[in-house]
Amino acid sequence: MLSLAVIVSLTGCEQSAPHEVDKQQSQVNNAAPINQTDEQQLELQAQKIQMQHAVRYTAMPQGMMHESVAMPRSELQLQPMPRTPIDDVVVVSEQDRENYLKSQQNPVKQVGTEPVSTFSIDVDTGSYSNTRRMLNMGKLPPNDAVREEAFINYFDYDYSAPNSIATPFNVHTEMATAPWNEHRQLLKIGIKGFEIEKADLKAANLVFLLDVSGSMNAPNKLPLLKTSLTMLTKQLDENDSVAIVVYAGAAGVVLPATKGNDQQTISAALDKLAAGGSTNGEQGIELAYQIAAENFKKGGINRVILATDGDFNVGTQSIDKLTELVASKRKTGIALTTLGFGQGNYNDGLMEQLANIGNGQHAYIDNINEARKVLVDELSSTMQIIAKDVKVQVEFNPQQVAEYRLIGYQNRVLANEDFNNDKVDAAELGVGHSVTALYEITLANSDRKQIDELRYQSKEDKKLATSNELAFVKVRYKQPDAEQSKLITQAVATPKGELPLSQASQDFKFAAAVAGFAQLLKGAKYIGDWQYEDCAKLATANKGIDTFGYRSEFVQLVNNAAAL
Repeated sequence: MLSLAVIVSLTGCEQSAPHEVDKQQSQVNNAAPINQTDEQQLELQAQKIQMQHAVRYTAMPQGMMHESVAMPRSELQLQPMPRTPIDDVVVVSEQDRENYLKSQQNPVKQVGTEPVSTFSIDVDTGSYSNTRRMLNMGKLPPNDAVREEAFINYFDYDYSAPNSIATPFNVHTEMATAPWNEHRQLLKIGIKGFEIEKADLKAANLVFLLDVSGSMNAPNKLPLLKTSLTMLTKQLDENDSVAIVVYAGAAGVVLPATKGNDQQTISAALDKLAAGGSTNGEQGIELAYQIAAENFKKGGINRVILATDGDFNVGTQSIDKLTELVASKRKTGIALTTLGFGQGNYNDGLMEQLANIGNGQHAYIDNINEARKVLVDELSSTMQIIAKDVKVQVEFNPQQVAEYRLIGYQNRVLANEDFNNDKVDAAELGVGHSVTALYEITLANSDRKQIDELRYQSKEDKKLATSNELAFVKVRYKQPDAEQSKLITQAVATPKGELPLSQASQDFKFAAAVAGFAQLLKGAKYIGDWQYEDCAKLATANKGIDTFGYRSEFVQLVNNAAAL
């Protein structure tokens, strides 16, 4: 059962009557000819900025306004919007202001010197659907937009789930030859969460924090957001509540906490939303958490869902300051999920970081099918947590493994000592969620090692190593309401003989194809001469049961990339 709150940011106009504002805004939007002088364009843009600071109060039903903050009138003289530089964010181009965190592929590690690898799980899938949007538009994504783990985890794999919530997930491993290099092996580690029917979900207090700034005025932004939210609200019942908060230059509540089965009231509030103004996300986040706290459901689902293109251009602009704000709110037991929309000014780096810090997940909604996938089909895993601060640590046996490379999870890598430190934050696992990680490894007896052995390396560790184990997997997690972690361990047996890719499971081979595709898009540093055509062939032969067509769509995306 779900409870949803949506926050809307409203601005005030001191002198213009609502019908006059609407008329003037319509004139500004419709009067621009195709060919304009630079001076005319600047004048029209200045008029738009001024008109966007007006609120259409007559469009809001009496009593629906819970709180509003007046917005100052804009200056008619058009000036460039100041932007705070962020060192760890890549700006694609001046015309295309999409921001991505810098991301390089993980290096090869030598087991003799670094036998242990530690990382947090990651259930975000936004990188894959955002890349899909770009490929469908006929352009390759920038390298930093591609996160391999998001590609791999976009798809479900046939892992068995545990029978009891007492053990919230099972651990699965499988190994076979890498498709791009016969001298390397892939070790797949999978986690599958306990499954719960939608009808058995906890009651939810969901606060939707919606960006209605001027940058959201595009068909694949606010209109798609409203449709997506409508799909979600149809999953709610009387035990859930929905509140709607919007923000632009300021923030306000347009729908106080409303029972989830009151579809008429919720739909009416959604229908009134319109885009206009600058973006002050900080005020919106503060207000969203306030509303969520006022309607907190003890033992239930308490979550703020931020839906935006991520273009925060007034208020707190620094990623560090925003993440500090979200981190402080996380301690109250209210999680943050981020949903990204649109292109041109999409801030992927900010959206992913906020979700990571806020104990939530990040998804990118590029079409109505993705909205259904995230907010309907995967509603349980999106909303209800069964394990928090989930960390994985893999120790490789130097007698069996010479080298390893973790594919993806670059911004989820942890220090080895962080694994046993319960104060170190990590990601959460939702109901029925699966998480997959792939390691490329070089066996100890291989004559194709990528790193020379150390001249003075001690042989004692190899002698003491257990010969029948290839690796040892440890997973540490906390129950949703606990502060002390628990440990699950599993040994990976050394294979007897060769493990050809042809004998691996269909899921293994498809996951390998997905990992290869992500690496191709990211620069193909470690996969030799393997090409898009090889990837498409491997994926096509191993689609398996493809109920929703996601795997077939993947093959088409590979073909699109090959043609660009």
